[in-house]
Amino acid sequence: MKRYWKVGDLAKLTGLTVRTLRFYDQIGLLSPSAATESGHRLYDDEDLSRLFRIVSLKELGLSLDEVKAALTGREIDPLEVVNLQIERVQEQIRRQQKLLDQLRHVSKRMKGKAQVTVEDFTTLLQAMKNDYEKPILNRQQSWEKRFGLLGMFLASGDEETVQTDDEEE
Repeated sequence: MKRYWKVGDLAKLTGLTVRTLRFYDQIGLLSPSAATESGHRLYDDEDLSRLFRIVSLKELGLSLDEVKAALTGREIDPLEVVNLQIERVQEQIRRQQKLLDQLRHVSKRMKGKAQVTVEDFTTLLQAMKNDYEKPILNRQQSWEKRFGLLGMFLASGDEETVQTDDEEE
């Protein structure tokens, strides 16, 4: 027997708002698989899996239009999305660790009454900058690398005329 969730239940389950789920339905990004006799939206396991891919792709930096194109262009393997998220989180941890290490270094120098050098501050500022900036270009490049032609298609809008970096050189 299939499980179904009403829109409010799915919102509670996922942490998204009912308004967001209705909007996704309105733009054709996530349509419910069924409806009650009174017209209430009903979502099943497949809808939940699609919603996971939508949220995951959004977190990778894609716009809703890009997410929609990605999901209609070819089926994206949920494992592929999970692996991309793992890589993204590992990168965030690496950046956070670098920032923490630099903060500890500066703190140690200050506690020891040692002079904090210009290099210490510039390295710290660079780590802070890298941590707080959203590297859109890096995410786009990662997307293209991971999804190959699909990513290049999304970046260019025309699959037939896409050239890889190797072809342009």
